[in-house]
Amino acid sequence: MDSSFNCLLFDLDDTLYPSNTGIAQGVKKNIDDFLIEKCGFPATKATSLRVELFKTYCSTLAGLRALGYDIDADDYHGFVHGRLPYDVIKPDPQLRNLLHTITQRKIIFTNSDRVHAIKVLKRLGLEDCFDQIICFETLNSNLPKSTRLDEFPVVLKPSLDAMKIALDVSHVDPRSTLFFDDNVRNIAAGKALGLRTCLVGKTARTREADYAINTVNNLAQVIPEIWVNETEGGDARMIAAAAAGANWMQFWG
Repeated sequence: MDSSFNCLLFDLDDTLYPSNTGIAQGVKKNIDDFLIEKCGFPATKATSLRVELFKTYCSTLAGLRALGYDIDADDYHGFVHGRLPYDVIKPDPQLRNLLHTITQRKIIFTNSDRVHAIKVLKRLGLEDCFDQIICFETLNSNLPKSTRLDEFPVVLKPSLDAMKIALDVSHVDPRSTLFFDDNVRNIAAGKALGLRTCLVGKTARTREADYAINTVNNLAQVIPEIWVNETEGGDARMIAAAAAGANWMQFWG
């Protein structure tokens, strides 16, 4: 029986590596510093403003531009991501081997800029594991052409517009595409457009998540259907375990 998935769509940060690496905390601190140093907000207000802009606009950059701040996206990303301690992200040969056993198309879908995405993938040792990177520049290709701030609002997950752009540029059928993300709002948006969904970093599914997985390294155990097309007949879990180079006995112990 063929696998029901012909494409896997992966978020990047806190999905392909653990959320406790310190990268997310570094991003938050750098955004606070940006609000203070570049926009002139008082230090006592920066954190609460960042949280509010994220809730309302999906990102601080989108919120600042919507509020009338002429923030250049490249300058913003250079400040926020350029200061990150990327060395805390370690190579993941287990995940690399696992991804190489998956014959379906594999695509990165991140709100981050391309420079950041490539740096993270290189740190993980996964730079050659994906067929395409959908990133900030993909979702906002018109932004450099804007002549006024409200001409092209910043588009990011979990907006349905962002999801539609990703589906369009990747030429995938959402019904046979499995979408991995650590954010429940992104998962809900993906489900709304017909994607199969997997919530990462959690053990319990939300209503919009078809699967939940603590770490993507456990794909073989949780979603063995990905590998069903590797053989004719046989147990799907044993197939997945063999493909991932795992000891299949662990699934029965």
